[in-house]
Amino acid sequence: MEEMLQAAQQAAETIQKQMNDAQAKLDSLEVEGVSGGGLVKIRCSAKGRILGIAIDDSLIVREDKHILEDLVTAAFNDARAKADQVANDEMGKMQQGLGLPPGFNFPGFG
Repeated sequence: MEEMLQAAQQAAETIQKQMNDAQAKLDSLEVEGVSGGGLVKIRCSAKGRILGIAIDDSLIVREDKHILEDLVTAAFNDARAKADQVANDEMGKMQQGLGLPPGFNFPGFG
């Protein structure tokens, strides 16, 4: 019985380390959201951390401020959707490596 508990503890530690590694990897993966045919671009990590925003000079017109705001919002939403997809793909790869059933979800990781 003690050996089983020890093996379970080691397995839990291994899973925790792999989860921490996966989370660190997600923060290093970048995606780019675009809107307005590429006039607004937002780079973010697969965890959703914004890394940078690029706005084409042609959009800097005071009278068109609302258009720029809409394009930034659209680019952010595009980047967020791509970040979510990359994160889901990476977590799926990690779960396959652990032999977990498809769709299994660790609390706080998906």
